[in-house]
Amino acid sequence: MKNQSQSFSADEISRIIEMAWEDRTPFEAIEHLFGLNESKVIELMRAELKPSSFKLWRKRVTARKTKHLQLRDPAVSRGYCPTQYKR
Repeated sequence: MKNQSQSFSADEISRIIEMAWEDRTPFEAIEHLFGLNESKVIELMRAELKPSSFKLWRKRVTARKTKHLQLRDPAVSRGYCPTQYKR
């Protein structure tokens, strides 16, 4: 996975990690933007995070229906809160 993560800039890796931690950002959005499917995101997270942080993230993601578009409630129509990114 180190070879895969080396193809991304530090800013891109940071953004992928940020998106992976966000509850409402599905893996499909990460795949659309960066070309990494769920298993590749997991590999990247394992390589980039401390082991304890990775375990916390996996526990959190496993319990989230919003991380997969097919499991998501149709009422959840966006990937982030409107006030999350202030301009």
